Amino acid sequence: MKGTNIGEFEELVLLTVAALMDEAYSVAVCDELSTHTGRTVKLGVVHAVLNRLEEKGLVKSQLGEATRARGGKRKRFYQLTIPGKNALVNAKEMRDQLWDRIPSLAWKNL
Repeated sequence: MKGTNIGEFEELVLLTVAALMDEAYSVAVCDELSTHTGRTVKLGVVHAVLNRLEEKGLVKSQLGEATRARGGKRKRFYQLTIPGKNALVNAKEMRDQLWDRIPSLAWKNL
């Protein structure tokens, strides 16, 4: 398994895969990210990130059934792995620890 450090966009993709559960395929991930982040998200970038996350062992994928609506093409569905869940938990804990270090008075001065 390649390194498990994740960047911000990788974290967002992992969170989206976890949220979508059994419906996590690239187009759905892209749509969810666009909706919930307000960002313009390109499908090619989502594909690249999903591939990288799979190489790191943070997600796994499998092909769904072929459908007429897709001209016989099969969707690739993604699922969070245990190391993927751990990477998300670690990222959240790190962020929470850093947030907790900010004195409450510092916010009043901004």
